[in-house]
Amino acid sequence: MLSIIAVMIGLFFATNIGGSGAAASMGIAYGSGAVKKGLALLLCSLAVFLGAWFGGGEVVKTIGSGIVPTSTFTVPIALIVLTSAALALFLANIFGIPLSTSEVAVGAVVGAGIVYQSVYVENLLWIMLFWLLTPLTAFLIAIAASYLIKSRLVRRLVSIPKAVPVLTLLVVLMGLFEAFSAGMNNVANAVGPLVGAGILSKNNGIFWGGLFVAIGVMLLGQRVLETNGKKITALKLEEGCVISGTGASIVTIASIFGIPVPLTQITTSSIIGIGFAKHGKSVLKKDIVIQLLTVWLVSPVLSMVLSYLFIQLVIEHNGYPVVAMTGVLISVFGVLSLIKRTKHVKEELF
Repeated sequence: MLSIIAVMIGLFFATNIGGSGAAASMGIAYGSGAVKKGLALLLCSLAVFLGAWFGGGEVVKTIGSGIVPTSTFTVPIALIVLTSAALALFLANIFGIPLSTSEVAVGAVVGAGIVYQSVYVENLLWIMLFWLLTPLTAFLIAIAASYLIKSRLVRRLVSIPKAVPVLTLLVVLMGLFEAFSAGMNNVANAVGPLVGAGILSKNNGIFWGGLFVAIGVMLLGQRVLETNGKKITALKLEEGCVISGTGASIVTIASIFGIPVPLTQITTSSIIGIGFAKHGKSVLKKDIVIQLLTVWLVSPVLSMVLSYLFIQLVIEHNGYPVVAMTGVLISVFGVLSLIKRTKHVKEELF
């Protein structure tokens, strides 16, 4: 029964991954008018499934056995890890905080590893280094590509009437490439713990995970596609190609090495890079930087804490960590409230 529940939660998690991050990959193609909404969702779902099937194995292996040993993943632990990751995303949606599914999944696994002191610290540090470097790399590539686009030769080529259909086709292809890379990287977030616990074999996990991510794109991806499409309509076709191509290339390379990376943050960094090339330092607003850092920190920490506490309570029957965590939360919120109140008092005085 626990195994069945764990599989159901994992596939539900996969469906939501498809409806959020994966569906956004065709936003540029849809927003530019290159494809209709229905076709965009269908193409995205097919590309996601194929990405998972042909390239998702290494990241599944990392989530299932590369962060903590497979001996840590009993059926109840896998169930709690998946529940913690899904709950973290649910709480984030309620508070309007955009979280990375990859970082949430890794955080939940780490939470289990902390309980049993079985985390492969070197592997975890390697993954975290990728989380830092991949958005930075996307930012720098986007700046370089944007300056290249503004060059006289490229502008002449783009101004040719026949260039528009070619660019339109290229935008669609880059969107498919991005969806393919999302399948390679993100499906593991939902099925990695199931594979690690031996509930599903790697091939079965990839198949069912990829299938439910694809279903999630079709069932839940319309709003994300619409939102993402409207946001990117101000971008030129060639800039859209840069954003999708950069994100897809980085995520594909990371997937080959089995590293789960945040596609959303990589794409956001590409958009900021193009904005930086256009408008200079003014695009690097403090709130944007803070949001990126907040997502990077909150995503894994929230799911890690939930996973740790649930295992201590449900598996180990140990309530002391909950008491300690409650004390920490009270202290943190108390300090923040005091800082806010002190700042308010100073503003009134001066």
